[in-house]
Amino acid sequence: MVSANPSPFALGLLIPFLLVLGCEIQSPGIRQARFVSKEPFQDFKDHWYSGEAELNSYELHQSRYGEERLGDAVLVFVTEDFSKSKQVKLDRPEHAGEDRVSVLKMNALRKFTTGVYDYSMMLSVFTPVSLEARPASLKAVASSQEWCGQTFTQFNRRKDKMRVRQFSYFEQEGDKEFVMGDALWEDELFNLVRLNPSFLPQGEVDLIPGLFYIRLKHERIMPRRARIHLERGEASSTLRVDYMHLERILTIEFENEFPHRILGWREENGSAITSARLKKTLKSDYWRRNSNQFAWMRDTLQ
Repeated sequence: MVSANPSPFALGLLIPFLLVLGCEIQSPGIRQARFVSKEPFQDFKDHWYSGEAELNSYELHQSRYGEERLGDAVLVFVTEDFSKSKQVKLDRPEHAGEDRVSVLKMNALRKFTTGVYDYSMMLSVFTPVSLEARPASLKAVASSQEWCGQTFTQFNRRKDKMRVRQFSYFEQEGDKEFVMGDALWEDELFNLVRLNPSFLPQGEVDLIPGLFYIRLKHERIMPRRARIHLERGEASSTLRVDYMHLERILTIEFENEFPHRILGWREENGSAITSARLKKTLKSDYWRRNSNQFAWMRDTLQ
């Protein structure tokens, strides 16, 4: 599930990444955040290659159908060995050679009720630990289940193109498969915060709104112009995303100190507001904690 000890290949990718911490990285049309990170290489290795995932639980206030719903959100962050060509988790990474890349995976889960029935939503984003010249996640997948039906959306980024597949019980949304030009994903901003806030873009960018937002608002999948601004505070910083032609503002608050935990986020879609606030963080090899004797860990995560 996780690379307990990064391979020489992964470390080779990681070292140049760490050498540029705190620098301003330029890419065409995007200004990177000036954010000095002080984490040494050993701290980064100890946290993200310890053989455990980081589990974060949040109190969720989800706006749906014009009302606020109280629910739960979880962000799971873990490093994995990933196939660059197939864009899946490697079963035998030691045999993958140059196809092997170390990624930070975020699994974002939301659960809330609407009257008598439940919503269950999950998003996964896979971002290389070595961000190289331009921040670029390889894959994003989102699914939603509720009593009316299911939806599934997947992005695969390859060079300057993206392959998009969308399946839905709604006639206007599914089933579709197409290729579009590259653009930054709103959802990958969470991973960039965790890897190194210095790589966060600032200024005007083409941004694909979050896949949960696209699902709940039935929006067409396409890049939207947005302004991104980073405001540094004494203990925490806030990333703000203002869409120029959508009624949507996203703010993400995170700790200045490594490992830059995400303290919460807020989505303003006109008068509909969704927010989440951190309750508890736990490090665990949760995939080995699947028997009933470990149910107490749910209480620990609240």
